Amino acid sequence: MTTLRRPTAYRLAAGAALAWLGLAGTALAQPMQLPGAQPFNQPGAHQAAPASVGGQSSAPRPRTMPAIKIPGEDSILGKTLRRNGGFGEATLEKTGSGYGLKLRAEGFQSSNLVEPCAISLGDTPVPVTSLGKPAGLARYKLEAPACPIVFDVLDGAFLVVEPAQPCVIEAAACRIDPRGVWGPDARTLSARAKDIEAERKHAEGAVRDGYRALSAKADLTEQRTIAREQAGFSSEREQICRDFQREGSHGFCGARVTEARAASIRSRLGLPEPKPETAKPRPATAKRTPPPAAASAPAIQ
Repeated sequence: MTTLRRPTAYRLAAGAALAWLGLAGTALAQPMQLPGAQPFNQPGAHQAAPASVGGQSSAPRPRTMPAIKIPGEDSILGKTLRRNGGFGEATLEKTGSGYGLKLRAEGFQSSNLVEPCAISLGDTPVPVTSLGKPAGLARYKLEAPACPIVFDVLDGAFLVVEPAQPCVIEAAACRIDPRGVWGPDARTLSARAKDIEAERKHAEGAVRDGYRALSAKADLTEQRTIAREQAGFSSEREQICRDFQREGSHGFCGARVTEARAASIRSRLGLPEPKPETAKPRPATAKRTPPPAAASAPAIQ
């Protein structure tokens, strides 16, 4: 009897083991799910997008940059501007066919670079030709063969982008260098230092966001070029503004050059030009009717 019962016991134990292994295999094939966890999806199964939080989609927004002020010719019209805030005089004026520039530039004699000299283009504004907005700002060319200056209009200033080298006025034997930022007299800017600093911070934020947006749209090779351009902007700005008078006390040149870079990036991104802000009319206030005068008490006899 013992010999007959033992195989049966073995068979029962083996069957139980196989049944347990089968259950274990099923349990291992389906991972354990904790309360509140998302249901398990088999490979290839469609998984629904996560629900929005607070009514807003969790999908990443396309990178862009904030709107910035694009100055027009009115910001410099009729104002006397000086190179680097202290040298020469330039005034943009309206003419019958557009705009003209009165210019008086200071320099040094071409035969003796320590002897100062100055040249004037006359009392009549010299015509300037519009070149559009290739870098996001209005660009003009001064029609003066002796020194054909090309400049971009900034907010209350202009930035000379050409010529790359100083000009030599042969008739006056005078060598002038028109490059740099022509802006207000530097002695008048210190009182505006706080406002200028706020404008620069806004422009720097726009430049950072703009470079991110450019990089997001570019391939790997272009991203490297954009990264080098962004890294070199600070030194380029320093190079332009290093000779601006009292720059350390007001930061005017740095703010305007940063705004110019932000405008250039917006143009490269193909973003629409911000609409000029219009002053909102103040609501009419109703005239207050004075309260009636209180009746005076009768005098006591």
